[in-house]
Amino acid sequence: MIREGDPAPDFSLEADDGTTVTRDSLAGKNVVLFFYPKDDTAG
Repeated sequence: MIREGDPAPDFSLEADDGTTVTRDSLAGKNVVLFFYPKDDTAG
C-alpha cells in the first residue's frame, strides 16, 4: 500500500498525445495524479 509521502512507484503510461510518460520524466516537477478506479465500468 502506498501511503501519503511515499515516493511514487515506477510507471510508464501513454499520454493522450501518444507520448510515453514515466515517473523519471516527471522528476522535479509538481504533479497531480488522478485515479478513476471505476472509469469505463458498470460499477
